[in-house]
Amino acid sequence: MLRSADGIYDLQATLLKSLASPMRLRIIHHLGEAGPVEVRKLAELFGISQPTVSQHLAALRSIGLVEAVRDGREVRYQLADPEIIAACGLMRQVLIRRIARLGDLAASYESEAQTETETSAAHA
Repeated sequence: MLRSADGIYDLQATLLKSLASPMRLRIIHHLGEAGPVEVRKLAELFGISQPTVSQHLAALRSIGLVEAVRDGREVRYQLADPEIIAACGLMRQVLIRRIARLGDLAASYESEAQTETETSAAHA
């Protein structure tokens, strides 16, 4: 039996799949810092073509993270919900803690390997 929360999990998975692109994350963060920006400026900033930027923006628009705002002849893109920056920030903190734990684990392993090498050398 499906619960109503299952639909939220499906939507969350779709959103996270759309964010599984470093360029899309860069776009999200830039829009969060700079506010509404034209495709041309994003292409210049990131050194990629306007069609490529447009494809990334279309993917972000399809999940409701980015919206287009017309200003005369210009179309600027902005975050539909600025809270996405907070969510991305939380994920970065999780990753930083994970990297720190892995670093501690690597240092511990290296220390053990050094001790074993010294012990083997002493017995030789």
